[in-house]
Amino acid sequence: MRWWIWLAPVVLLAAERPVAPTFLKRHLPDVAAKVVAPGCRYRAVFGAGDSDAGILKGVARFGEFAVDSGGTCPVEAYPGEEQAYVVVEGACAVRYGEQQTPLRRHDFFYVPPGLNRALSGGPCRVVVMGFKMPAGAKVAMPAKPLLANIDDVPKQVVGNHPPSTLYQLLMGDVGSKRDRLAAAHILTSLFVMEIAPGGTNTPHHHEREEEIYLVLEGQGQMVAGGGTDGVEGRHPARAGDAYFFRLNCTVGFYNGNAPGTGTARILAVRSLFPFGGR
Repeated sequence: MRWWIWLAPVVLLAAERPVAPTFLKRHLPDVAAKVVAPGCRYRAVFGAGDSDAGILKGVARFGEFAVDSGGTCPVEAYPGEEQAYVVVEGACAVRYGEQQTPLRRHDFFYVPPGLNRALSGGPCRVVVMGFKMPAGAKVAMPAKPLLANIDDVPKQVVGNHPPSTLYQLLMGDVGSKRDRLAAAHILTSLFVMEIAPGGTNTPHHHEREEEIYLVLEGQGQMVAGGGTDGVEGRHPARAGDAYFFRLNCTVGFYNGNAPGTGTARILAVRSLFPFGGR
């Protein structure tokens, strides 16, 4: 038998196998909002409800609730998923178990797996992120929300990143000593970056974590995918753009504004990649 006869099916199979992208990009205003209850809409940006959900491994969901004045989102609970919420605009309230807690702009809080929660009131926009918990994981149920406000978190330079980027360290894992809330298990770091005009957070990658960036303010160039030096793989970015970065994907941001003009602000979250086949 000629070698090319038995090799042909292998070549065809390889050609048909899709290659998953190293990153995903969405622009929030372009993502269709689904009405989930009167006065409550949800945009599925990444993960559950999105067509590319299978590319995410440890991240269960990343999306945005919009609650109208007097609106109410349904009561939900996710036994296999821990969640973090950030109020990006407006004010509303969250039902946390059986307790109702008011929320204001820039509040952020942690929701443990299996706890009933619902948003109401408004108008407000709330970013929700969920992360898959290992089967059988035991998580403490705080009596009230672990909650803080971004405006109360100091800005600081972090690690080897240049001083052109200031970080507000919002939430880390239960062992964190640096974040305002030490609450999570799969989520490793929730933070806001403020990048000065002409500045950067220096392109880099993560060997154990998936990451998501949401541009809150400003514009510039997002580094995603090719090139560890950040020269390749630059993409125009503006407020409302969201990026999901797979494991080891090069990630970074360059503020496109000239020195002395506007800063850029990015909400970012990192979470553990589920090594071990989960």
